[in-house]
Formats: sequence, C-alpha cells, structure tokens
Amino acid sequence: MPKELDEWHARAGGYVGRPKFEVYAEKYSRYFVMRRRDGIIELRMHTDGGPARFDFAVHNAWAQAWQEIGNDPDNEVLIVTGTGDQWLGTPETIAADPAEAANGLMNNPRPKDFAYEHAYYDATKLLENFVFGIDIPTIAAINGPSPAHTEFALLCDITLAAETATIIDPHLLAGVAPGDGQQLTLQELLGTKRAAYHLYTGKPIDARQALELGLVNEVLPADRLLPRAWELAETIMKAPRTARRFTHAIAQRPWKRRLTQDLGFGIAHEMYGIHADQHLG
Repeated sequence: MPKELDEWHARAGGYVGRPKFEVYAEKYSRYFVMRRRDGIIELRMHTDGGPARFDFAVHNAWAQAWQEIGNDPDNEVLIVTGTGDQWLGTPETIAADPAEAANGLMNNPRPKDFAYEHAYYDATKLLENFVFGIDIPTIAAINGPSPAHTEFALLCDITLAAETATIIDPHLLAGVAPGDGQQLTLQELLGTKRAAYHLYTGKPIDARQALELGLVNEVLPADRLLPRAWELAETIMKAPRTARRFTHAIAQRPWKRRLTQDLGFGIAHEMYGIHADQHLG
C-alpha cells in the first residue's frame, strides 16, 4: 500500500483492514513457505519441508491462499515455485498406475457435502481466485517434473521452467475426464488439436518442448531458476505501480475469458463422469 494512502486511511477511519502478511504466512505455513522483500512475495509449495503432495486439503488451501495474497495491497509481484527438484511430489502409485492413485484419492469415505465443497467448489475457486483475485504480475518457476497441477503455473504472466520440468494432464490415464483446469491451459496455449493429443495420451511435455510450443518463456538450469524469477520481478518493480498492475490485467484478459466460458463446463463434466462410473456403472 502506498504510504500516503495508508496514512489517509488511518486518519479517515472506517476502512476495513486488509490481510497481513505475517498472519496468512503462518496460517498457510503447512502448505507454503512465504517470504516477501520490497513488495515481491515468493510462495514455495511444500509438504513437511519436501516437495508438495497433492490431496484435497492442499486443494482447499491453495484456493483460499490466493484470496488473501491477492487482497494484501503490500504484495506487488508474486513468484510461485515448488520445493526441491519437483513441482509436486510424485508418489510411486502415480508413476505405476495413475488410475490406482486416483481411486485412492476419490474413494475414501467422505461426508455428505464433500463432493460440492471440496471437489467442485475448491476446484473452481483454485483457478478463479488465482485469475480474478490476484491483480499483480505473476511469475511461476516450475522447478522440476510433476504428475499434475501445473495449470496455475501456466496461468501466470511469465512462466520459467527448470530443464527437468514436465507438464502433463494425467486425468484420462486415471480414468477421469480432464476438466479441472489443466485442459484449459493446454487448449489455450497449444491449440485444439495438440491439446487433444496430450489429453488423450497423457504424454508429458518436457521443458524444451514446452518452450518451443509456447507453454513457458524460458528454460534454465535448476540453480538459475529462482534467481531469474527474482530478476524479472525486480525489473517489473521499476515500473509505476498502476502501470504494472494494469499490464497484468491486460496479460490476464484471455485467461479471464477462457475461465468464464469453459471452467464450469469442464469441472461439471469431470465430476459427472466420476459420479456415473462410481454409481451408475
């Protein structure tokens, strides 16, 4: 928040306080290591200090964290990355049998309203809050391979990738329709035909191919990835505050259209397919 405006708020009174970094950094510390310097906030995903492992609690935390980060006016540029040499951790069950891993995630006993609250709602807000709730320049640093969920890295304004990074949509391999976000990024960036190939085959896209196809902006050695993200963030910070925020709005406009048109459609189809296979098959 610019100091003059912050001081005016204090004198005028009546303005509701915005989220504080110290509060939400602790609140989400199980899922992110956060640091901020000169307006640049870095989010490093993790689970127990290692690569982040996806589950429904993580799904829920990501969606809420974007809201609070986006609503803190002291955040000016966002960097998001993973821990160690993987974007998300890769359990052996996923590598051996994606369908078995998906069944383990989906088939545990759940409360009555779980499907709406933590499958449909969280999946929707995970992307909506990232695209509509964050009004500052965004940079992703994909630090290694991932079994899934690189969609919000691709939604960032600038996407960097380590030489070992991979991008994949494994849904159909797991017996599930690809509808909760990755398919949108592939369709938007690859085009209809190439996206369909990767949705059907689940074939990973390696870092060099991702660069050639326009999924990422730069490919770097692992030890240069995060420093480069900070270099770019510091360069962006040299521009006036309003100019850089409006540049982000322009850069994100295609994603806002894509999510408005297609996100609910995709998630509804994915969820109905799961329901039909479980209860009608």
